[in-house]
Amino acid sequence: MTDKADLRRRMLTAREAVSPFEASQSIGDLAEWMYALPVELSEGDTVAAYVATRREPGGTPLLDALADQGLRVLLPIVPEGDPQRLQWGVYEGERDLDEGRWNLLEPQGRRLDPDTLSEAKLILVPAVAVDRRGARLGRGAGYYDRTLASVSAPIVAVVHDAEVIEEVPEDPTDVRVQWILTPGTGFTAAADPSAP
Repeated sequence: MTDKADLRRRMLTAREAVSPFEASQSIGDLAEWMYALPVELSEGDTVAAYVATRREPGGTPLLDALADQGLRVLLPIVPEGDPQRLQWGVYEGERDLDEGRWNLLEPQGRRLDPDTLSEAKLILVPAVAVDRRGARLGRGAGYYDRTLASVSAPIVAVVHDAEVIEEVPEDPTDVRVQWILTPGTGFTAAADPSAP
């Protein structure tokens, strides 16, 4: 089995090689998929997402497409100190985003407790890679695994098409996702999470 650090390095190197045109096209495609979510939501429901950075798939058009449907969109805020559960803020538009810890864009309104995530009916998370079983490779700090350990809402890993791979190494604390979203194929259900 491939070492996580080595796999992460290879996947991020490949991601950096994505052309600006392809990256721009994927942003638009992913925003379109927000109108075909895998769960039924009503106006006023809460969805958690993230602000894409460093060639991550996503972007503010994805967030705007969710908000356009009357959904309340939560975005992560990285707390100070050692890795722990993420805090949250409500997305109020791109102008409301400002640099937070590690130069990540975060909402500037009131900080919400990590338990606020329990209000979400769908959770979109970034990933470096994901496999068909729903095993997700993140950036390695463990913020998301800590945050997602106790949620019941379906979790969606958002990746480029080439980042759905044969197998992602797992640790006991890793949290699997139920859905995979790529620009080219949209939402795909992960295999049974209890399967080996």
